[in-house]
Amino acid sequence: MKQSVNYKDLKTKVGVDDIAYYLGYRLDRSAGVGRYIEMVLSDSTGHQDKLIIKNPKEKAAQTYFRRNGARGGDVVSLIRENLSSFHESGRNEWEIIGKVMAHFANEPIPDYGDSQYLAKAGYTGNTVFDPKRYETKDVNGAPSEVMAFFAQRGINEETVIVFAPFIKQIRDNSHTTYKQFNIGFPYTEAGKDKVVGYEIRGFGSFKSKAAGTNSTTGAWIADLSQGGEPTDIRHVYFAESAYDIMAFYQLNHLRLDSTHSAFVSLGGTFSDSQIKGIMTHYPEAKAMDCFDNDLAGRIYGIRMAALLEGIRLNVHKEEDKVKITVGDKNFGIPNEQLSIRELRKHIHIRYNTGEWKAAANYKDWNDQLMGKQMEVVAVENKFARNRNLADRREKGVAL
Repeated sequence: MKQSVNYKDLKTKVGVDDIAYYLGYRLDRSAGVGRYIEMVLSDSTGHQDKLIIKNPKEKAAQTYFRRNGARGGDVVSLIRENLSSFHESGRNEWEIIGKVMAHFANEPIPDYGDSQYLAKAGYTGNTVFDPKRYETKDVNGAPSEVMAFFAQRGINEETVIVFAPFIKQIRDNSHTTYKQFNIGFPYTEAGKDKVVGYEIRGFGSFKSKAAGTNSTTGAWIADLSQGGEPTDIRHVYFAESAYDIMAFYQLNHLRLDSTHSAFVSLGGTFSDSQIKGIMTHYPEAKAMDCFDNDLAGRIYGIRMAALLEGIRLNVHKEEDKVKITVGDKNFGIPNEQLSIRELRKHIHIRYNTGEWKAAANYKDWNDQLMGKQMEVVAVENKFARNRNLADRREKGVAL
């Protein structure tokens, strides 16, 4: 049965202080305890993020703010600010917030119709990846069988041969109608051989993941060191899809030291555990941001840079800029300028994260490979408007 979320009731049971404590904030007793309390979160660089919480004894009335002027709010605002820190999923952020609130209030998790949707899709309960559900075939030795999939994305046979050891043909045996093979990019955890899921691509725009795929700690990792040691890897290139990172390789392979590189797809997700696990496995490597050029991809890049530096970064998207809070420091970067390079102008970031984005007029590396530019809308400036107006006045208005 579908349940609605009564935030007013849940807020009587879940306070700002509860969520803050879960996120790692701790009470600063030296600031006093009364109508206001201060909770502090320190990162490995010494930065501190301080929350001033009003009405600590009355959960329903609790709100918070920061002295640096960064946006505050109630418990819902704090959850929304830190959505990626909670292990919940949903079709939008409000579904996730409702589930988080219910979890902390020890109430039943809201059913947003997911159970009916999943049942129709053939899933029941919390699906765990079952490799027996999928029939797979190697691509090694027979790249011609899969070239139709890759050719539609501009990826040539030479590139497919390079990545073939990390690609499978895959078929879902539980599917009642579609019996053909698609392309599967096996997900593993860094340093482990066990497959924990698949990123799946088919003809046209079809894309999916195998049921129960572990996208929290698993990713598609193509280590081209040919059996070398993890310490041999000097660069790890991250993208949002396997097609994107293969396109990146194809366009830049003459400039890459491939045998000392690993190429990674996060499958459109971004989990701290994915990044940390991979970079811990490759201790001598530099992480490279090859994410998309859209705003989400730019945010992925700065999040990765901050994560690997041990810096806690709070990011708020506004209409024309991204507002960033690091400890007591608060600053904004225009959307079109957001990058690791710009972030370095505001906070200290060392050498271990780099950027190698597609050209500015392409959304991602695969679009660049296919010559598919982003649509650019020309904005007429003041001088052009005045000139056009003068021309119209000189010629007169046709009746």
